[in-house]
Amino acid sequence: DQCIGVAEALGIAPVVKRVKLRFPWKQLSPWLRLCHDKALAAGSDAVAPPWPDIALVSGRKAVGVGLDIKRASGGKTLLVQIQDPKLPARLFDLVVAPQHDDIRGDNVLVTTAGLHRVTPEKLAAARQDWACKLAALPAPRVAVMIGGNSRAHRMTTAAAAKLADGLQKLAAEGAGLMITASRRTGDANAALLREKITGKNVFFWDGQGENPYFGFLALADYIIVTEDSVSMVSEAISTGKPVYIASLEGGARRLDNFHRLLREQGYTRPFDGALQPWSYDPPQDTKKVAAWIARHIKTNENKEGK
Repeated sequence: DQCIGVAEALGIAPVVKRVKLRFPWKQLSPWLRLCHDKALAAGSDAVAPPWPDIALVSGRKAVGVGLDIKRASGGKTLLVQIQDPKLPARLFDLVVAPQHDDIRGDNVLVTTAGLHRVTPEKLAAARQDWACKLAALPAPRVAVMIGGNSRAHRMTTAAAAKLADGLQKLAAEGAGLMITASRRTGDANAALLREKITGKNVFFWDGQGENPYFGFLALADYIIVTEDSVSMVSEAISTGKPVYIASLEGGARRLDNFHRLLREQGYTRPFDGALQPWSYDPPQDTKKVAAWIARHIKTNENKEGK
């Protein structure tokens, strides 16, 4: 979604390639860099000419493929690596890294958070689509984005119960809750949340039909996000609305830095069962990356006399 978000911001309809690697490239990417035609596993999208003008690459397993494309194109492909590639930045035309990553350099564009596909235009359209469906919910409306178990975090029964108690308190005080959970929440935790959070002013999406995620973001006065998901937090703060972070068990240095920086910069606050309004200028990270790429292309065209 990060790459697609940048492409959409550029006004480009991208050709999406999802790559799968064979052993030992899968284990050793990006440090083992040999020809991608040997590295790609069954089920991977093919990577072949004609080579693109721009290659937007994200994820550890795609780094080597991006470098291969750059090399095979004779250096003509503009290679943009999204997230720290764990390789020298000079190998890429541009590296886009969030501020909680360590990589820095002359061609490293540091963003506040992760890139995404949320835009004011999409939120406006979602508001129209969902306003009638959620009209019965009272204000303030609270969008609750629940993740769950990840490499760094665990949604234990205790964590789920604590979150449920805090949300039920808001519902009892009259807030309208718009809740969505993920597969990572787990069936037992989802059942616990549904059992504890009840009332006419609670809409808990059952996973059927149209996904209300953008509608929730558009209609919310407040947003609560579990701390496991960088992408959901990044999307939430792009709205400019107060964003509360619900704690889970566990953590990791990189994710802890992500949350610390956003708290210090006034984008988020810990969720403790209460709501208080505040404001901030939302990050424009995806637009910033697209603008850099557009300037780079225009500069090169001017140099070539196009």
